[in-house]
Amino acid sequence: MRKTAFIGHRRICQNNLAEELDLTIEKQIQSGCTHFIVGSHGEFDRLALSACRTLRKRYPQLVIEVVITSLCAVNTDNFGQRYDDIATVLYEIEEVHYKRRITVSNQKMIDECDALICYVDEGAYQSGAKTALRYAQRKGLQIFNLWTDSAKN
Repeated sequence: MRKTAFIGHRRICQNNLAEELDLTIEKQIQSGCTHFIVGSHGEFDRLALSACRTLRKRYPQLVIEVVITSLCAVNTDNFGQRYDDIATVLYEIEEVHYKRRITVSNQKMIDECDALICYVDEGAYQSGAKTALRYAQRKGLQIFNLWTDSAKN
């Protein structure tokens, strides 16, 4: 089964990103991908999850997983409401320092996947999303980076 991960910056600065994301996901589905895994932090993750949920109405065979980086997130009041229709994943990272949990989770997501749909400014000095993109490149994943230079402020 082909699997695609989503990685991106916490903030989105691009107006047409939702449309591009929908088209890119649909192309992945048409090429045989039925499994998507997305993080649970930031605007790009929320946008990716929303797009996958919407496309699952047309493609009911889609499997969507959300990666949770801490047990604390599970104990929030609205956790069940946010993910009642989605499988959740918590990698064994509780022993990892809390500042590295997202980075380690991103690497584990990438390790499971064939492709990466991302929103990453490759010109950024440092960012977790850029680190994840570089990791995916080293692993040889098919990469679709939706960042455009017009996204810069």
